[in-house]
Amino acid sequence: MIDIGVNLTNSQFDHDRDQAIARAKAAGVSGLILTGTNVAESQAVADYAATESGFCYATAGVHPHDAKTFEAHTLTELRALAVRPEVVAIGECGLDFNRDFSPRPQQESAFEAQLELAAELQLPVFMHCRDAHQRFMDILTPWRSKLPAAVLHCFTGNEAELRDCLALDLHIGITGWICDERRGQELQQLVSLIPANRLMIETDSPYLLPRDLPKKPSGRRNEPANLAHIARRIASCRGDNPDALIAAATATSRAFFRI
Repeated sequence: MIDIGVNLTNSQFDHDRDQAIARAKAAGVSGLILTGTNVAESQAVADYAATESGFCYATAGVHPHDAKTFEAHTLTELRALAVRPEVVAIGECGLDFNRDFSPRPQQESAFEAQLELAAELQLPVFMHCRDAHQRFMDILTPWRSKLPAAVLHCFTGNEAELRDCLALDLHIGITGWICDERRGQELQQLVSLIPANRLMIETDSPYLLPRDLPKKPSGRRNEPANLAHIARRIASCRGDNPDALIAAATATSRAFFRI
């Protein structure tokens, strides 16, 4: 299994980061894509991935929450990071109109700049979209044919949004949101619409702890070792054999990130 979205440099892992990696390996996880959310975090995940070569990889980008920090030199720094062998995608980038931690015009310009960088470097792009579907599609669509691959991670949208994404040849990342009996009901119904060769799995650790875990950690922190639980829930919703789903998602992730 490959967990395509792990915020491993988050402070919640400061006391046991290496142990979390060991638990992931023991749980059958064969690779992690560590998420870069700003220049400093992108540097940090690339540095950590270099210590776990062949198991950990990294993205380099600026999350919409951090778009207010995006300056003229930011692209230069991301471009320098992107040539490192550990870095396999540009992102996390996109739009978040739910929290608006950065002004929307800055989110939009940072997103487009990173799409342009991904197209220039011919790297896949790892994207975020929350409550911003139409603007997200408006900005992404002209760039899609120039990108080798693009994934919308942590998909939580509706059927029309999913069909738009699939029509634009996007890959879709599914998290433990699908394990939530309250918020995840619509996603449980929609996940079967995703072709097997477009579906990838992720924890988005330390966030989105699956609500239906048999034994929940006291701190409510999610970690990559829970990936198999999420995969089994996805398989159940799709009517798939869990082993077959995991094999397909792993092959899709390896092809997408070229690892």
